[in-house]
Amino acid sequence: MTKPPANRNAKHSDSAGKAGAARAASALPQLAAFEAAMKVFHARQFTEARVLFQQAATGAERDVAQRAQLHIAMCDRRLQQTTVSFGTAEECYNYGVALINARNVAEARIHLEKALAIAPGSDYIHYALALAQALSGDLATAHENLRRAIELEPRNRLLARQDADFAPLANQAPFRSLLYPEKNAW
Repeated sequence: MTKPPANRNAKHSDSAGKAGAARAASALPQLAAFEAAMKVFHARQFTEARVLFQQAATGAERDVAQRAQLHIAMCDRRLQQTTVSFGTAEECYNYGVALINARNVAEARIHLEKALAIAPGSDYIHYALALAQALSGDLATAHENLRRAIELEPRNRLLARQDADFAPLANQAPFRSLLYPEKNAW
């Protein structure tokens, strides 16, 4: 039996394997930065995401670096968007309602609070703000604004009874007595 000839490329394949392992090891921080950046990006924290994407763009993996560059451009576009500024209570209210419908409740509250500061006696603004507060979990303040909306315009009681967004709150103690005062008399 004869011994098989030695592989002349053994040294080359060993060095290639070691280089591949070193490249894979150096890609781990790049991949970790890209994954972290994606999480922050989806949380709409574009400034923080941009920094992490920049870290991912400098790694050895070209595919990851290219995707990171694309996401950097997306972050830049989103960071350059102008802020919305309204002058009248009606404009703030309309934008706030649109934000509620888009379920961007935190920003809706900001615009509705501005509207209420401009026109504190507007029942419909109290109503919309109560809804935004209820959706964000601020039930005490939501109850107070809904109570005020009903004081200013009693028809808001019927609207709130029929509003699907208020339905989960209708059976909770403070809201039940506010929406169904006739049941309290029993």
